[in-house]
Amino acid sequence: MKKDTLLDKQQCDSKLAELNASAVEAWVITEGKLHRRYKFPSFSAAFGFMAQTALVCEVMSHHPKWTNVWNVVEIDLLTHRSKGITTLDFEMATAMEKIAAVYLQS
Repeated sequence: MKKDTLLDKQQCDSKLAELNASAVEAWVITEGKLHRRYKFPSFSAAFGFMAQTALVCEVMSHHPKWTNVWNVVEIDLLTHRSKGITTLDFEMATAMEKIAAVYLQS
C-alpha cells in the first residue's frame, strides 16, 4: 500500500491505537483529521518543537496545519491529495511524538 492511500475507519482506528500506545497524550480523529494538542513548559519549548518538526516535514514533503499560541501547539494532519488520513499522517504523528518528548521535559 502506498503511504498516501486513504485509510478506512478500521485501519485508522488500528493505527491510532498503535500511535497512542506510546504517546504522552492521545491523538484523536476529529472532523476527518488526525488531531493533537501539545502544551509545552514554555514558548521556547513550543517553538523548538515546531522548528525541529519543520525539518522532518520538509524531508517527508508532508506539512501539517498547526497553530501556536504561547506554549500550546495544536496540530491537524491530513493528506490533502488523498482527501483524508493516510499512513503518511501516522508516520508524521509518530515523528512528532518523538520530537515532542524532548521538549515536554525541558
